[in-house]
Amino acid sequence: MAKKLKDYYDGDCAKLLADKILIYYPEFDGNTFFTYVVDRLDDKSFMQRQDIFVDAFEKYLSSSYEENVKLFTKLLGPELLEPEGMFSEGWWLWPVGRYVERHGLRNWDITLEFIYELTKRYTGEFAVRPLLNDNPKKLLTVFLDWSKDDNVHVRRLASEGMRIRLPWAKKSLAALEEIKLFKQVLTNLKDDHEKFVMKSIGNNLNDLMKENPELAHEIIEEWKKDGLTKSSTWIIKHGSRSLRK
Repeated sequence: MAKKLKDYYDGDCAKLLADKILIYYPEFDGNTFFTYVVDRLDDKSFMQRQDIFVDAFEKYLSSSYEENVKLFTKLLGPELLEPEGMFSEGWWLWPVGRYVERHGLRNWDITLEFIYELTKRYTGEFAVRPLLNDNPKKLLTVFLDWSKDDNVHVRRLASEGMRIRLPWAKKSLAALEEIKLFKQVLTNLKDDHEKFVMKSIGNNLNDLMKENPELAHEIIEEWKKDGLTKSSTWIIKHGSRSLRK
């Protein structure tokens, strides 16, 4: 039987995180952290396990969000060199992202700086969710810059971070409060040649097709007027798949 996703976040993961933290934070009580996590994992769901790790971070790390983010930044390691690997290589960072998701509104600037680095190793799509709901204009203005970034993972986050129906997250219509920015981010990415990014744009368009098909078709028509490329043609097909069901 294949290992369930939730079962990766177990005692081995707690030890892995504790060992990494101890390298940069020698006074960290790794054994007590480990015991706290392991004693609470039985029969817990995936997201409940993530929250247990975050509770342990809160209990055994600094009370300063800013200091903890500095520590987590040191743990990140090298950037992913290819579009693949965010889960196969960066899976252990999910609890770290969950911590930032819980506390990120404390300091927008530090949070965005960290997420920019996090997403190059794992993904920042969940960590940015509270920022999106708090101030969509401010976040989408950042996404506008990130949509032109050289890093494929950053470009993908510019799209994935504003999705309406992001898997593992609550539905959010916040991005649609800033239609002009929302459309511009997608338009900046519509000719991206990386399938990793193209899938996110297509999924974003498909979410919109379910929620506001008029707006989705408006975006598609604007793209057609500019002339479609191989990438944008694929994205439109992928983003219209719910209409074919």
